[in-house]
Amino acid sequence: MLVRKPVVLLTLVVLAITLCSPVPALGENVVDVKGESYILMDADSGKVLLSKNEHKRLPPASMTKLMTMILAAEDLEEGKVGIKDKVVASEEAWKMGGSQIYLEPGEEMTFEDMMIAIAVGSANDACVAVAEHLEGTHKNFVERMNHKAKMLGLKDTHFVNSYGLPAEGHDTSAYDMAVMARYALRYPKILEYTAIKEYNLRQGEFKLFNTNKLLWWYQGADGFKTGWTNEAKYCLTATAKRDGLRLISVVMASPEKHGNFRDSMQLLNYGFAKYAYKSFFSRGSVCGIVKVGKGITDTVEVIAEEDIGCIIPKGGEKKVRCEKQLVDYINAPVSRGQKLGEMQVYYDGNLVKQVNLIAAGDVPRAGLFREILKMFAETYLL
Repeated sequence: MLVRKPVVLLTLVVLAITLCSPVPALGENVVDVKGESYILMDADSGKVLLSKNEHKRLPPASMTKLMTMILAAEDLEEGKVGIKDKVVASEEAWKMGGSQIYLEPGEEMTFEDMMIAIAVGSANDACVAVAEHLEGTHKNFVERMNHKAKMLGLKDTHFVNSYGLPAEGHDTSAYDMAVMARYALRYPKILEYTAIKEYNLRQGEFKLFNTNKLLWWYQGADGFKTGWTNEAKYCLTATAKRDGLRLISVVMASPEKHGNFRDSMQLLNYGFAKYAYKSFFSRGSVCGIVKVGKGITDTVEVIAEEDIGCIIPKGGEKKVRCEKQLVDYINAPVSRGQKLGEMQVYYDGNLVKQVNLIAAGDVPRAGLFREILKMFAETYLL
């Protein structure tokens, strides 16, 4: 059968256009996100699932407060401050504008209430009060914020204040915010506070409502922080968890009111539609037993140092497997947390995660008398 030349020519033209068309960027045309910059990240591995302009430096507005909460949570965990410690508001805190809880100079509030005011009400004055309480001056605290940013490898971030009001040189990127959010998950208090929908401050005289409307609007959403200024537009660093899969989304410079929430839901919907989490063991789960010699006990339980599992494309369950490597025997003393092996997770033959297996408790070395009794029992009673 003969084919007409115009048909052949049209076919070649279409093929050439297809081959020469640029490859879409990661996430381009996959989600309808209006924000100038965005990212979707797997919280467990840090894998980027979708992104656009993720390294573009933009003002973060009140998303800045996530770093403020990270430093405060670190000091809580290290015992440098307690949740019931009294924080006294300074005149500098009182002078703050924007979102606030209207602290008066000299007013006292617990450290925990100050943290909740930051997490729920996005209070600028509480940020200053906490910063001064932890580092003496707000300036010192901001220096610590920038030092922490460098430690986390954040290349697009520089802070000028602890609260996020516009300032020259105060900017970050969607990628850096996602890294901060992933780090913040190490501290349960941050997730606990940012998940609070409503809170009664000052014995119920001042009610806070969380600025993150995803807590009401999106299943599984439980953190972190919104942001808005005329300069930054509408921003949101969020996290949500469903069926073991935790995702982090960051949207910056969304142009419309509530656009940050809409854009974030678009990203999270994509993630939960396309991916699942395959779990083998949760953090602290017993993964085996190791024999112990010369100890007060003959064995020690081995537990997972962190969650053992990985994100997988839906339908890829058969491609994931887990392998355990554990020492057979160890002499006492054994210390709690001592590494005794590791668990390796593979997807499609590639190593995707490695988790330490550690001793669940201490096994001190046994005394000579016990060793003699043990030898006697093994010789004459077995």
